[in-house]
Amino acid sequence: MRLKSTPRIGWLLRGVRDVESVAEHSFGVAVIAMLLADRARARGVEVNVERLLRMALLHDMTEARTGDLPSTIKRYFGKAAIKAADETIAKEIFTELGDLSESYLELFFDYEHRTSVESRLVKAADKLDLLVQSREYEKGGARSLQEFWDTADSDFAGLGIDDLISDLVEELKKSRKKDLENK
Repeated sequence: MRLKSTPRIGWLLRGVRDVESVAEHSFGVAVIAMLLADRARARGVEVNVERLLRMALLHDMTEARTGDLPSTIKRYFGKAAIKAADETIAKEIFTELGDLSESYLELFFDYEHRTSVESRLVKAADKLDLLVQSREYEKGGARSLQEFWDTADSDFAGLGIDDLISDLVEELKKSRKKDLENK
């Protein structure tokens, strides 16, 4: 429930008003992940869609305790400290679920370590949702969001699913460029 009222701080730091909540972001990630899974399956990739959707809905669950820590803040703590805190928080949150805790923790760790095609698709959906949301905020007049587009290619690199997403990313970039030219 906390995630419904937890704002995505990165947008606020860049001057965007009325920003989405972490829960709204997680919903967007789930929808995009579902579409990516369908796309992957149509191309012969075996995807467990239930697992993927569960992972998408849970991927930012630890932010119920930490809030949304943007990259501008995370760099001061270091990746190892952030990772350790997230793992501790995930164990605390999911242990409260009793018999379900192991399966939820497994989903969390799979997402964090990108050990399955489902986790890589969810990570791609996470980044795609960020770009789609950035574009929407820019259409509404937001500025200073170029950094998200500058890092887009490196954000997707290493996921091993370029054949599934590269055309989508390029289409988003073209649409954004057209939007900016028409302003």
